[in-house]
Amino acid sequence: MESLLTNPRYHDVLAIAKGFRNGAVYGARIRFPHALVMTFLFGTGSPEEKFRRIFQATYQHSRNLALFVTTYKTLMVLQRRIKGKEDGFDSFFAGLIGGYFVFGEDNNINQQINMYLLSRVSIGLAKMAVNKGYVVAPKHSFQIFAAVVWGIVMWQFRHERDVLQGSLQASMQFLYNDSEVFSNLGNWLWRNR
Repeated sequence: MESLLTNPRYHDVLAIAKGFRNGAVYGARIRFPHALVMTFLFGTGSPEEKFRRIFQATYQHSRNLALFVTTYKTLMVLQRRIKGKEDGFDSFFAGLIGGYFVFGEDNNINQQINMYLLSRVSIGLAKMAVNKGYVVAPKHSFQIFAAVVWGIVMWQFRHERDVLQGSLQASMQFLYNDSEVFSNLGNWLWRNR
């Protein structure tokens, strides 16, 4: 078996297969604890329904990440074999195709993953612009960034709530609106309503 695994002839196929495995494992590692906590803290339904939702979310995240890694790595290998080398935009093209087909369905899991990436990409683009000298980083840039993000989300929650993702709406409802409702010590301090 080790001779097969170390044979350069099979490296690309084995790397794609391991990428599928790593995507599945990482997706499960990330989603299961998140889904478990969020479902039991904020979810409704019987324990069986909650566990079903937890496993469905974990499966979907795990499957999608495994499929994306497989698609991306396959397209990278194909491009390299066709052209004889990797070009600068090969990774962009492979990510574009994989993102469209794997993460393009509009559902809660894909929304969360895509929004997570958008936030990381936005910060990365800003850092690239500064590093390449296209812009000068303003003083207190992180504070400005935080102020703009929080200003926009609070305005959206107050005036255009339906444009926010459901889980964000629920969190903000708990934090800002539910804290307005109380009539005694019990529902002011110990329980929410």
